[in-house]
Amino acid sequence: MKILVNEGITQGGVDILESKGFEVIITKVAQEQLENYINDNSIDAILVKNNTQIQQELIDGCPTLKLIASAGTMDNIDVQYAIDQGLQIVNSKEGSANATAELVFAHLSGLARSLHQANREMPLEGDMNFKGLQKLYHGIELRGKTLGLIGINNSSLATAKIALGYGMKVVFSDPEVVESSVELEFFDGQTLHFDFNSIPFDELLEESDFITVHLNSDNFRLGETEFKKVKEGVIILNCVKGGLVDEIALVEAIEKGPIRYAALDAFENQPNPEIQLLMNPNLSLSPNIAEATNEAQQKISIELANQIANLLS
Repeated sequence: MKILVNEGITQGGVDILESKGFEVIITKVAQEQLENYINDNSIDAILVKNNTQIQQELIDGCPTLKLIASAGTMDNIDVQYAIDQGLQIVNSKEGSANATAELVFAHLSGLARSLHQANREMPLEGDMNFKGLQKLYHGIELRGKTLGLIGINNSSLATAKIALGYGMKVVFSDPEVVESSVELEFFDGQTLHFDFNSIPFDELLEESDFITVHLNSDNFRLGETEFKKVKEGVIILNCVKGGLVDEIALVEAIEKGPIRYAALDAFENQPNPEIQLLMNPNLSLSPNIAEATNEAQQKISIELANQIANLLS
């Protein structure tokens, strides 16, 4: 079996596949050359990240393909069409969960203390207006506040663990998952167990001081209707997938209330975010780096390699 790795695997994943007898071809094939390369080399499986498009035309043109593996969000893959044609779809569900959770809290901690603004102004005015900036950035503490997580999955549960460590109250809302739990592990081997029940969506909006979106669904969108129900001064975060938050409504709710700040790591118009987002001083922004840690990439690669081996062996 031949596997083309166009992007998105570490040596650990390659070692697993080769130990199972797979021929792993690691090469970056240009999009316009991909169909010919797959057919000329009788490729059985392809592993991609976010930059390679696997759409209907390519799927129809590559009859040897049996499996598509994604180390990214899968926005670049026509998943349902591939499944309808009998292809296996493999995606990492656990590898990036902790990395995503830590990025959520990197943004949230920075926003709570206005670090996103202070980091912009200190290089410009720090030498001339130090005391003025010192008075300007009056923040809030996370301890004792309520974090609302939309969606119960690996990344939201990992985020909940960090929140609990901060001493925060955690609430979930998910249209399909009624209950879940997390095991908080400490450095000395002690553990604490927490059970959660999903609460009504409107209740989460009304109760939460901070709201982070983890419901990775094309049918979900946090927008104008929802923003009218949230607390005054709430902070909104999306580090999962572009389009889960209505960006136009978000900017308006920041300018007119009730939203104080927001953080985005994924965008509707990616990789060309709207200029009104990039220039807004009340947004904390990052270029889709939720999975971009050495540890996450290694875990994703191993998870994908084991799934591929199990399905094609």
